[in-house]
Amino acid sequence: MKFTLSWLKTHLNTDAGLPEILKALTNIGLEVEGVENPAEKLGDFRIARVLTAKRHPQADKLQVLTVDAGEGALQVVCGAPNARAGLVGVFGREGAVVPVNGMVLKKAAIRGVESNGMMCSARELELGEDHDGIIELSPEAPVGQVYAQWAGLDDPVIDVSITPNRQDCMGVRGIARDLAAAGLGTLNAIVIPTVEGSGPGPDVRVEDADGCPAFFARTVRGVANGQSPEWMAKRLKAIGQKPISTLVDITNYLMIDLGRPLHVYDMATLKGPLTARRGRAGEEVLALNGKTYTVDETMTVIADDVAVHDIGGIMGGEHSGAQDSTTDVLIECAYFTPERIAVTGQKLGLTSDARGRFERGVDPAFLDDGLSIATDLVVKLCGGTPSEATRAGEPPVAVKTVTYDPAQCLALAGVDVAGSEQRHILESLGFGVEGNDAAFGYEDGLPVATPANWTVTVPSWRRDVDGWPDLVEEVVRIVGLDQVPSTPLPRAPGVARPTATAEQLVERRVRRTAAARGLAEAINWSFISEKEAASVGGAAWTLANPISEDLKVMRPSLLPGLLSATRRNMDRGAASVRLFEVGRRYFADKERATIGFVLAGEKVARGWQTGKAQPFSAFDAKGEVIALLAAAGAPVGNLQNHGEASAAYHPGQSGTLRLGPKTMLAEFGLLHPSLAKQFGLTGIAVAGEIFLDAIPAKRASGFMRAPYAPPPLQAVKRDFAFIVDEAVEADALVRAVRGADKKAITDVRLFDVFVGPGVDEGRKSMAVEVTLQPGEKSFSQEELDAISAAVVKAAEKLGGTLRG
Repeated sequence: MKFTLSWLKTHLNTDAGLPEILKALTNIGLEVEGVENPAEKLGDFRIARVLTAKRHPQADKLQVLTVDAGEGALQVVCGAPNARAGLVGVFGREGAVVPVNGMVLKKAAIRGVESNGMMCSARELELGEDHDGIIELSPEAPVGQVYAQWAGLDDPVIDVSITPNRQDCMGVRGIARDLAAAGLGTLNAIVIPTVEGSGPGPDVRVEDADGCPAFFARTVRGVANGQSPEWMAKRLKAIGQKPISTLVDITNYLMIDLGRPLHVYDMATLKGPLTARRGRAGEEVLALNGKTYTVDETMTVIADDVAVHDIGGIMGGEHSGAQDSTTDVLIECAYFTPERIAVTGQKLGLTSDARGRFERGVDPAFLDDGLSIATDLVVKLCGGTPSEATRAGEPPVAVKTVTYDPAQCLALAGVDVAGSEQRHILESLGFGVEGNDAAFGYEDGLPVATPANWTVTVPSWRRDVDGWPDLVEEVVRIVGLDQVPSTPLPRAPGVARPTATAEQLVERRVRRTAAARGLAEAINWSFISEKEAASVGGAAWTLANPISEDLKVMRPSLLPGLLSATRRNMDRGAASVRLFEVGRRYFADKERATIGFVLAGEKVARGWQTGKAQPFSAFDAKGEVIALLAAAGAPVGNLQNHGEASAAYHPGQSGTLRLGPKTMLAEFGLLHPSLAKQFGLTGIAVAGEIFLDAIPAKRASGFMRAPYAPPPLQAVKRDFAFIVDEAVEADALVRAVRGADKKAITDVRLFDVFVGPGVDEGRKSMAVEVTLQPGEKSFSQEELDAISAAVVKAAEKLGGTLRG
């Protein structure tokens, strides 16, 4: 919600300066998002008079001007067709920054002629779209004065964030009312003009009372549409609204000023009565934004006997909107049900300033007054003769009351505010307060305290107030949210019990482990595009109201987000990218906890010792997967490598780790080239995903760790080399050797694979290092020989023979 300081002061009579107003807005819960003063960027632009104008000697379309900006004559080269001697315009001197493009003006030679600045157009100063010539000011404009000060542009624009419950502050007057209640001045009375109608009002009807309970309207015949007055256009432009025509600008102005959306129809385009009704299947409307929308039976529309002219409360139609040639208009002032507006806007994907106000809930009691103010402005600015008002339907103006005791403010919010001050605050905000204050007296000779008992009438513009806690909120925010004391909750005696779940503890461990291994954490959207989801198997969930088409479905994998982040980093010059993310994948049955990672670029940078830069490999991905699974508590020693991973990975350079043939805990490997290409990655990239929800939960064993008991005796290591078929996997050999003596053998590690001379074709040599750990006494030679024989026998079951 944007407004200028001067606009605010038309409703608020105050001597407070801008800093005081900004502080008060934040303290009462209206967060200030930004403040911009147009005069600040125009401080170096001054009013100047053109003394002479001569043709440029080297260019037919340029002129050499002599300009006086209050500091003596300066030579300026100008290409504007309206530049001439005697013209008074706006001059940018050397060092000024042109607002439209950020260009810094410098002394320069243009076609061989020195130029010391620039005479400016409206577009260059962001004061309009006119770029056909330089700005022409009144001949009486004071030469040398800063243009922004003379033109009254020194008017800060305040941008306030309005929460969904504060529909009353979607107009400048509502904000002024809050500031007045906070003690920053007094709220100026609003004058409701008396409009003398001539002739019967227009034929408007309500057939959809659920969507549009009330439809008030009036016609004005014989209007002359044109450009809106300078004061109105200036305020609209200051907040980013483009002035269109007087009739349209009046509706936009009243929407911002009073929070009351209206619409005007060109009566020449209407055929029969205007009716607020449900849409019909197949009906279309070309809206004012130039797009065509198809309505349905769940939406409220405004239509005549021939066509739909308005998506009720959201946007009018282009066909019936006011044009420059419009002479007779119908002014609509209606009340639309907030819930219907919100659903319609979501279905059509259509937003507008009117929708933002109607779906919050405008003042249902302001229909007559809003229509009168709009009609009065139309007659004053465009002329014409107004009709009587037509009132179709009944607005929901039932009075709402709340029982309130001012002592509830201290009890709920912890802020002690006197009853008299609370009454003043509520009445300043438009609430009606009746009832008795707290009293003390004697009854039958005994002291008796009587609590306050107020009946508070809620104003029609505050549909968000339902009970006494809402009244406490109103009092506290006007007193100032900064006045709420910070009171710690009482601490229970004893040691606090842990609150993290087992799943949360697992996620913490894998997050710390990934970071400790040199990976950087990424936090991505849980939404991705349909194309990205298709590349990793397709999505099960599509959003009904997505933020954008690129965030339309729930991710079935963490890889798309990580790959996009990898590309962004590499596009910015990162030579090595190591990212991980802990998050959720979404499937038809449930969401699944997952950790994913991507390694791309250089594993080892080039150097005099390493030579060329070394890329990552599928084995690097496997190493990360095993480390993270160990951190998550998976039984890493029991995992089996079961072939290739999903289609997202390169066939032959990927794998999965499982507990048995069905329970897959992780997949990893080199990215499939087509997937890497889709995400704009060049070079080698590897990735992996660990499915935390598939890891079997450990039995609860309390919070005591097992005591550290290092073995008393030194371990013994023995190396074995076996000739096996090429099809035998290293994992199978390691698993077989480890099972030869589960008590004595504590570790088996593959350290060599050889194919070549001395090894038959179709065979390979694999060497393993076996670690033997003695218990209470050292191994005897006989025991070592027996273990070695058992190792050889285990390898022979896989078709292996001990290499000589």
